[in-house]
Amino acid sequence: MARPRRILLVSILTLVGAVGAFAASLAVSGGTLAMASVSTPRCTTAGLSVVENLSASTVTSVTVSNLPAGCGNATLQVTLNNQLTSSSGSTTVPAGGGSATVTLGVAVALSASAEADLVLTGP
Repeated sequence: MARPRRILLVSILTLVGAVGAFAASLAVSGGTLAMASVSTPRCTTAGLSVVENLSASTVTSVTVSNLPAGCGNATLQVTLNNQLTSSSGSTTVPAGGGSATVTLGVAVALSASAEADLVLTGP
């Protein structure tokens, strides 16, 4: 019984040695690693008002207000997460700012704590 294990162990060690020799023969050329940063302009740094609109005991849409005119024509994306369900939607901010209502793809059950994430893209 000890003999087949010994042959198997020798075969594995031979295979590992061959792979190691192959890896050692690979050519590696030097290069550089670079990094860049880009300043991203913001249409607002003001606080926005977020109101969850209900239908029975579920949130079906979210209204975001206090949007300045600088955010006009931007795309507003909202994601609502109540730790069990997550849903999102998007709309275009009116040209003069103000408020925008985003309808969620799937209604989210009302809960004691929910997280609303807002992203403005553009204009």
